Amino acid sequence: MARVREKISAAAARRIALAAQGFGAGRPAATNAGHVQRAIDRLGLLQIDSVNVLTRAHYLPLFSRLGNYDSALLDRAAWGRKKERRLFEFWAHEASLLPLATQPLLRWRMQRAAEDDGNGKGKLRMFRSANKAYIDEVRREIADRGPLAASELSNGGPGRGAWWGWSDGKLALEWLFFAGELTTATRRGTFERVYDLTERVLPAEIQAIPTPSPEEAQRDLLRQSARALGVGTEFDLRDYFRLDVADTKTRLAELVEAGDLLPVSVEGWDRPAYLDPAARQPRSIEARALLAPFDPLIWERDRTHRIFDFFYRIEIYTPVAKRKHGYYVLPFLLGDRLVGRVDLKADRANSTLLVPAAHLEAGVDAKDVAAPMREELRLMADWLGLEGLSLPRAGALGREWSRMR
Repeated sequence: MARVREKISAAAARRIALAAQGFGAGRPAATNAGHVQRAIDRLGLLQIDSVNVLTRAHYLPLFSRLGNYDSALLDRAAWGRKKERRLFEFWAHEASLLPLATQPLLRWRMQRAAEDDGNGKGKLRMFRSANKAYIDEVRREIADRGPLAASELSNGGPGRGAWWGWSDGKLALEWLFFAGELTTATRRGTFERVYDLTERVLPAEIQAIPTPSPEEAQRDLLRQSARALGVGTEFDLRDYFRLDVADTKTRLAELVEAGDLLPVSVEGWDRPAYLDPAARQPRSIEARALLAPFDPLIWERDRTHRIFDFFYRIEIYTPVAKRKHGYYVLPFLLGDRLVGRVDLKADRANSTLLVPAAHLEAGVDAKDVAAPMREELRLMADWLGLEGLSLPRAGALGREWSRMR
């Protein structure tokens, strides 16, 4: 770790990060299951979020990279028949969809939760300590009856006001999920999770993979983080799969010693960084994309500011009067810069993609952004099956769009 660090310019780091995230090449003319799987493998995971103002968060990163793809391809990979399944759900970077091959790399986390060693989720751990017999009862019911949602348990109990209103049955199921004993069999209706025994859901070939040691698994997860980020700080790398600080520091030293990570310093960054030795370093990036709030390129807000000089906070929980940009705001990537942001809502009743507000970054000319942003918004409307596109008239972008009509 004491070796001389290579110096990387801020612009080069930005292009490395974009290429690593899949923005270094054009979109395919038509997408298939292979494109979807390769995009997910590149990213390592898709974050799941319950907000459905536009569409659910896990669909959006693929749209940003692939364009008008069939979201049913992702549904089948995540919750389809066993022979179609390519993904599984677990807590990685928050609730996530991950490639099946990653499941053995997270068994140490499941084991820590099962052993109640203090590394699990706090409220689930407390619930488990006080309700072991009840959790055993829930496990037996799943084993006997097959896949069940929390609402279908015979003794699930009423929901509460606190912590998402979860009932005792839901808490028991979620603890068993975090411990790896249950996994998601499918999703129903309003995205309700249906649980089943893990051995009945995961393909036999995945279950047969030997469980690596925690140290080996953590090294592999950090390699995946580095591939997905291209270049990142210690925090960036561990945050991707939410690894512990102590584990990460030790594993990073081992990876640097092995040559699997290269220590670098990045212009303008106030802390050391690490480069994936296989990272592409393109001279230019010609990308265009609307980015979801939980897209891996921007989900770590300090990194987003560091790389793009773009201050971004989601304002869903901000009172209306205090919102600066809107309720569900997506940054707009053009070339290798974040040049603006748009507040979006899918008005399904009127088959219209609503754009309540659009904002440019300081120093950006609306004439350079208006046409490509409108084209991307039209593409999103088509992808969502919405006929109309309602653009604002106010602001520099609104005025430019008005002139284009």
